[in-house]
Amino acid sequence: MEPLGTFEIIARVLYQFTSVWLALIILFAVSIAFKRRLGLYGKLFDSPIGMVGFALVMFWIFTGVFGQFDLIVTHDSLSQVSGMKNKVPGTPMPRPEEGEYAWYLLGGDNLARDVFSRVIDGAWVVVQIAPLATLFAFMVGITLGLPAGYFGGRLDTGISFMANLILAFPVILLFYLLVTPEIVLTGVPNFMAAVLFIFPVVFAGVLINSRYHTQPKFRTPLMIVVLGGMLWVYLSLISTNGYLVSNKDYAIPALPEILDLFDVSGGILVVFVSVVFVNSPTVFRIVRGLAMDIKTRDYVAAAQTRGEGAWYIMLWEILPNARGPLIVDFCLRIGYTTILLGTLGFFGLGLPPESPDWGSTINEGRKLLSIYLHPALPPALALLSLVLGLNLLADGLREESLKD
Repeated sequence: MEPLGTFEIIARVLYQFTSVWLALIILFAVSIAFKRRLGLYGKLFDSPIGMVGFALVMFWIFTGVFGQFDLIVTHDSLSQVSGMKNKVPGTPMPRPEEGEYAWYLLGGDNLARDVFSRVIDGAWVVVQIAPLATLFAFMVGITLGLPAGYFGGRLDTGISFMANLILAFPVILLFYLLVTPEIVLTGVPNFMAAVLFIFPVVFAGVLINSRYHTQPKFRTPLMIVVLGGMLWVYLSLISTNGYLVSNKDYAIPALPEILDLFDVSGGILVVFVSVVFVNSPTVFRIVRGLAMDIKTRDYVAAAQTRGEGAWYIMLWEILPNARGPLIVDFCLRIGYTTILLGTLGFFGLGLPPESPDWGSTINEGRKLLSIYLHPALPPALALLSLVLGLNLLADGLREESLKD
């Protein structure tokens, strides 16, 4: 077989994304048709900048999801093919088996793996970790920032001091410490996960109790069901083979292995904990500032006059009126987290060396950058486009939220 030309490569790459194009067309058609009923999300489609950003973000989300169903990838991202080391884009396979894709569309890397398939699988790594890590960071920041801003005093001083202490610590040095084998063996990342991951459970419990505290017959069973399910998920997240920590010195059981819902590898857990730990103080400061401002509004005073509890006011009066800035910051923070994940992968921190995440792929490709551009350029452009999309999406949401 002959190597593919430039236009053939572009055409075949675009064809591989057929499922993504169809999903984007359907999503935009339905969203535009019903945009007047979809609140802030619907108003996003009145902003050209927001629509472009949303399209870029959803492109990579669909790519990550569909890539797991083998609708886009052409080869196994971890398999090595003899004779394909550092081959240029469009190089044909030496002896393709029946049913196997016959070309490396974006070439091969220094270990003879398909660059195109690694970029697609790398999108799934980002889609899994970045939004969830940002969401957990927001749960921590909101749960601590609301009472600090509302009550003030020593509580505010103490939490703010801890937040500033974390922000003053060099981020990369923190990551290096957390992934050090000696630190990992002590179980420090696992203990940090146990503390940080409990905040969504606490937030949900306080949210339900503050809303339905006058209806105990409804509140109690609701809390049992919701918190029971969340605690199960929480224990599954922090446990590995049924243990929170297990080393030669001691073992702390967390959940029977048969009930463990997830098999979170140690590397991903360290990265997840690190990202949540670093982002939480910044979210805390934003929520604290918003709470200090909004608590002086008339509708908060009216709620206090009605005799509403402090947590009800914080969660049902202050937080909903802070949603605009928080939604915008959430989109921006996913972008920061994506860059952070790329940085960690580039330095080889946390994720396994063979991981197809974009940072690791860029790091492997840069070693031969003066000779071969194709291993490093596609993941770099993918990272750039996703972060650009998130920033444009945040700008569009900010623009529309200011019109309310």
